[in-house]
Amino acid sequence: MTTRVAVVGASGKLGGIICDIVRETAGFELTARLGSRDDMSALAGADLVVDATTPAVSGDVVRLAIEHGVPVLVGTSGWSAERIAAIRPLADAAGTGVMFVPNFSLGSVLGSALAAAAAPFFDSVEIIEAHRDTKIDSPSGTAVRTAELIAAARTEQGPVDAPFADQRARGQQVASVPVHSLRRPGVVAKQEVILSGAGESLSIVHDTVEPAQAYAPGIRLALQHAPTVQGVVVGLDSVIDIGIGASRS
Repeated sequence: MTTRVAVVGASGKLGGIICDIVRETAGFELTARLGSRDDMSALAGADLVVDATTPAVSGDVVRLAIEHGVPVLVGTSGWSAERIAAIRPLADAAGTGVMFVPNFSLGSVLGSALAAAAAPFFDSVEIIEAHRDTKIDSPSGTAVRTAELIAAARTEQGPVDAPFADQRARGQQVASVPVHSLRRPGVVAKQEVILSGAGESLSIVHDTVEPAQAYAPGIRLALQHAPTVQGVVVGLDSVIDIGIGASRS
């Protein structure tokens, strides 16, 4: 059986990579390449919608896919826990699956899981993330996801220590974790989680150098699982067993 895929945001960098992988993957057919301003009627004929648009457009694409009863794979960044929570009742009521993937890189998923596993042992945790200067949203979806995983892993310990968090230079707090965003040319995607305790610190760094190669395994994995997910799932760690205690949403 062939899965018919409609990609929204196909003209963007991530959208283009996803389209190439859909065409190259057995059992999948790219039936629609859509821009955010195109007629979305093609979504009704798809077996899976992939959203690779922008934070301002993504919500409308997801809701439209749900209205048509088509499972949707969301690769657009900028979805916080609060925004995702608003989608859950819509997906549940429609019986439609929605899979949010903040980052398709398996290395990034492992880095976030490692940070979450280490978080209960360090009271000070901060995130520095860097992307190219054309990235619209900040903090990145990966940083938001990482911070939420860290907070979930620290349920017993409580929020991380973040002194002077009221000062703008201390970054934006996400689930109590200070996040510092850099936007500059010459960078693809990089995230460093710094965990500190008395007399020591631990840094977990993930650096994406070549997006097409880095994202391909994760995109294939997400394409395989997204058509059959139930309700809302978040992150590739929701469909693979990392085995180090990453929390699931």
